[in-house]
Amino acid sequence: MSAAEYTFFHVTEVDADLERVREVLLDLEHYVDWWPQVRAVASLGPDDGLVVCRSVLPYDLELHLHAVSRDGDVLRVDIDGPINGYAQWSLVRTHNGTRLEFEQRVRAVDRMFVVASYLAKPLLAWNHHRMMRGAERGLEAFLSREQR
Repeated sequence: MSAAEYTFFHVTEVDADLERVREVLLDLEHYVDWWPQVRAVASLGPDDGLVVCRSVLPYDLELHLHAVSRDGDVLRVDIDGPINGYAQWSLVRTHNGTRLEFEQRVRAVDRMFVVASYLAKPLLAWNHHRMMRGAERGLEAFLSREQR
């Protein structure tokens, strides 16, 4: 794997029904309601959206997402922008709710990101980890508020 390639895995569990978790994850336009690092979302059609993300590092990452799979328990999008690749959520019913397995494989294609990958890949990976922790906490809080 080159310095410009990234593979991320994040696993968490939420105390909510799998069908409800799927509904929330499919509702891309409302990610801003529960995922603090997702700053803006615009629909570009039934299968496409534009998402602006910003984690800890002072940079807004604008990504075009194209839905590849939204049926069943694997929700997958292709990613285009300064990074190209895919991201997916795999949902597994558990005794206490739903386990979410997030997988992302991307390659930096924007010149700035390629250079940053060679110079500061651990920092960029840490930034992504912080974003995923935000997703975990935000989703759990959002679903908990609904159950009250």
